[in-house]
Amino acid sequence: MGEESIRRAPIGLVLARPAEILGAEAYYHELVAGAERALSQSGRGVLLQVVPTRGEELDSYRRWAADGRVDGVILVDLSPDDPRTSLVQELGLPAVAIADPSSSAGLGTVWTQDDLAMEIAVRYLAGLGHERLAHVSGPEAMAHTRIRAAAFDATLAELGLTGVRIASDYAREGGRDAVVRLLEAEPPTAIVFDNDLMALGGLEACRSRGIVVPSQLSLLAWDDSALAQLAEPSLSAMSHDVQKVGDLAAKAVLAAIAGSEPEVVATRHPELVVRGSTGPLAHLDK
Repeated sequence: MGEESIRRAPIGLVLARPAEILGAEAYYHELVAGAERALSQSGRGVLLQVVPTRGEELDSYRRWAADGRVDGVILVDLSPDDPRTSLVQELGLPAVAIADPSSSAGLGTVWTQDDLAMEIAVRYLAGLGHERLAHVSGPEAMAHTRIRAAAFDATLAELGLTGVRIASDYAREGGRDAVVRLLEAEPPTAIVFDNDLMALGGLEACRSRGIVVPSQLSLLAWDDSALAQLAEPSLSAMSHDVQKVGDLAAKAVLAAIAGSEPEVVATRHPELVVRGSTGPLAHLDK
């Protein structure tokens, strides 16, 4: 049988989150695009499945392993001691995790350096003169949320600043509600968001409360999608090349399929992109 006759199954990606959030969030569209680009050379693509619960995600891997539907999988949004890492190994599914090395349980890993990105964000805002910061995070059960939160707290402590954190759900409405809560308490002068959608919701909350961005409150987004660039004012952001993350993950899972030893690959240094939503403390209350 010639090589052209060998069936090449796709690489599976299961996302356990509400479909309405996935539809609006650019991150996973960019991730899949990058993975597809890398996989096309091997005659494969991405099989994407969206499910409402983590239990149904686990069931998807069991079905795929039983029927040979995929040749490997990419795991995202890991939690500490995540059951998915042990399950895919038990099932014999080649897998790579987009995660920190401590959460990936020995799988091939693509690490986006969330701790470094948060440190850069906090130091930038502190350099503008902000002394009370807030972090609107994703769900606290996720390992990368905990890593970002720890880096936020550690950098604030090192710089002698104060801060507060509110966990949300990555949705635009969640970001808006979080900022309303912050404004009703002791308001910060700058906020770091864990994705662009929540930062857009934060902008809406500021408009509804008559808060001028950035002269009264600075907002810093995460990922730097087109949504951040087209906002008014445009959103400063911690920029990651998300398509490159997908590219690296796809290449790592192909290596796992080929039997290579798992490796940890760090993505490019996260970059701060400054736009119209952040400004120095000296401008506040003017």
